[in-house]
Amino acid sequence: MRIGELARRAGVSVRALRYYEEQRLLVPDRTPSGQRTYSADAVDRVRVIQQLYAAGLPSRRIAELLPCMDTDTTTDHQVAMLKAEHARISAQVERLTATLARLGDLIDAAETRRR
Repeated sequence: MRIGELARRAGVSVRALRYYEEQRLLVPDRTPSGQRTYSADAVDRVRVIQQLYAAGLPSRRIAELLPCMDTDTTTDHQVAMLKAEHARISAQVERLTATLARLGDLIDAAETRRR
């Protein structure tokens, strides 16, 4: 599929896909005329990249972790990175959950005062 189709299917901009290519996160095939083409698997890969960015991972770390998706072998270093990111995100979820509960308490208190 062409870059515009991938962007539409994955829900990202063409510009984002070009950035992923610059960062070596997404490597398209090229037609003889130089146009980018992508396999159907690229949609899932782009979605994973988006999720990792949303979780706060920098492109360099994402580039280190993406090979885990591509091969059946994962190095000890990659497993350690995956575990570290898992722990970091789990801690972030705990903090966000506590903040969400606190905001709920503030809303309840504000609504009680308005009555």
